[in-house]
Amino acid sequence: MMDKTIALVGGSGFVGTKLMREIGVSNCWNIDKRHSSIYDKRTIIHDICNDGIVDALPSNVSVLVLLAAEHRDDVSPVAKYYDVNVQGTRNVLDAMDRREIRSIVFTSSVAVYGMNKENPDEEHPADPFNHYGISKWQAEEVLRDWYRKDPENRSLSIIRPAVIFGEGNRGNVYNLLRQIASGTFLMVGSGENLKSMAYVGNVVAFIKYLIEHDKSGYRVFNYVDKPDFNMNELVRQVRHDLGQNRKLVRLPEWLGMLGGYGVDVLAKLTGKKLPISSVRVKKFCATTQFSADKLEQSGFKRPFTIAEGLERTLRYEFLESNTEKPVFFTE
Repeated sequence: MMDKTIALVGGSGFVGTKLMREIGVSNCWNIDKRHSSIYDKRTIIHDICNDGIVDALPSNVSVLVLLAAEHRDDVSPVAKYYDVNVQGTRNVLDAMDRREIRSIVFTSSVAVYGMNKENPDEEHPADPFNHYGISKWQAEEVLRDWYRKDPENRSLSIIRPAVIFGEGNRGNVYNLLRQIASGTFLMVGSGENLKSMAYVGNVVAFIKYLIEHDKSGYRVFNYVDKPDFNMNELVRQVRHDLGQNRKLVRLPEWLGMLGGYGVDVLAKLTGKKLPISSVRVKKFCATTQFSADKLEQSGFKRPFTIAEGLERTLRYEFLESNTEKPVFFTE
């Protein structure tokens, strides 16, 4: 049991809900524009894009965890990325200053590095390729400016997770697992591209670890659960865990991209958000591998291996009946 009061901003989502359980509900308050499906009695409704955050923050908060973000691939207009991820961060920091909260944990993203980089560590130059990554990098810069104004008394921890998956998540990894489970999955490309991933049970344990070991200073960590799978290994592992042995159908990358562009046109004509797009095909075929050396040296011990996290997710989603439990839609 912690002896600190923690404010989660954007805690109604997938990571926030898991984090509240990990930390202990009695130690947390959630500030979010949406109600919480599980912890609504500890939720204060407020949008970080609006004034009044200081009034939503409890007065006895020791550490604030900023999870709120605009992160889907298809946000329109694109200004929303910057309104939420950048200006929203400024608004939260202003409220923290007025409440004299000096410690923040911020969930950024490996999207700040861009795609097809060679195992970048935390010192790698930022090179985001989309508005989400650009806005997350700009938010980090806002946070670093805030920290530099009083480095002796302020604490800033930035976590850049790889794609997060786990039980109850409805994001890109779940979509891949569901396609494989359905037996209709098509492998696009060679499958040799590496994919760094992060199991939610480990991510929330690491955030809790940073809170428990909080002290003044600036720190940034990639969050990745090693070892990395390549796509062939990942698909093979999932098919094995699900007991599948039918032949895998493959498509060349160029044909997959052509299909993605066709779906883009269809989505634009119909105004519907579809599960496939050229951006998602591009991401699927890209190498997204990131260094976790700094994390390994931090003293943190992962509760689960990546294989255990994958097996737990597959069992929960496809081998058990959990239809009555809440789900969370992310990228």
